[in-house]
Amino acid sequence: MHPILLGILVGFLVTQVAVFSTTLYLHRELTHKAVTFNPIINEFFRFAVWVTSGIRPRQWVAVHRKHHAHTDTEEDPHSPLVLGWKKVQLMNVSLYRKAANDEKILAKYARDLPQRTTDRLFYDHAILGLGLLFTGLVFSFGIVTAGIAFAFHAVLYLGLSGSVNSIAHHFGKKSYRTNSGTNVTWLALLTAGEGFHNHHHAAPTSARFSRRWFQADLGWWVIKVLSFLKLADIRHSDVDKLANRTQKPAHLAKI
Repeated sequence: MHPILLGILVGFLVTQVAVFSTTLYLHRELTHKAVTFNPIINEFFRFAVWVTSGIRPRQWVAVHRKHHAHTDTEEDPHSPLVLGWKKVQLMNVSLYRKAANDEKILAKYARDLPQRTTDRLFYDHAILGLGLLFTGLVFSFGIVTAGIAFAFHAVLYLGLSGSVNSIAHHFGKKSYRTNSGTNVTWLALLTAGEGFHNHHHAAPTSARFSRRWFQADLGWWVIKVLSFLKLADIRHSDVDKLANRTQKPAHLAKI
């Protein structure tokens, strides 16, 4: 295969590892306690998050919890309603870093996630984790393919993360009119279900983001398999049951 095509393919696969680790571990488990994974599975996710994104879990959790606590207000770290969806899309990284570096936010929203010894030694050092990823890619595919894969992964992962915060709060469809999140099917396909953002904001503690069997919430499918293998304990999974019952679902209603 041509090095460029191989690099793009490898980069896409690495991005998907980052996406699944983000939605399953950082989002559904750590942030909302919607599911609890076996400790071995957790360590795999923690390592995957480190080498594919360099994200510190307690920072990600704190920023996202504040987003839910102050959605679409001046206190929201990344509100398209306040800042405009284009700004959130293009500046999502800087908006995230600004909130993540605020010790008051960490103390308030991530007090249940103390720094561990492994965090101090390894996982809090983003450059080290990303360096391991790049080194592994070089040894596996050569410097050219590794460079293309790493760059493509970085652009795609950051772009998808920004899209969940911007596009999925501005465009798309709503099943529930109680929140500003939207459902964007193509985004859900690329983000293991994160594109069903309207459902998520309606029922944050649900491990399942989809409402119908045909909606591609790939993260939920992984959780179901792990649950069957006794490697995951699901807390909640019924979006409709958890959502505001006073609001009648406007299924597939366009904004």
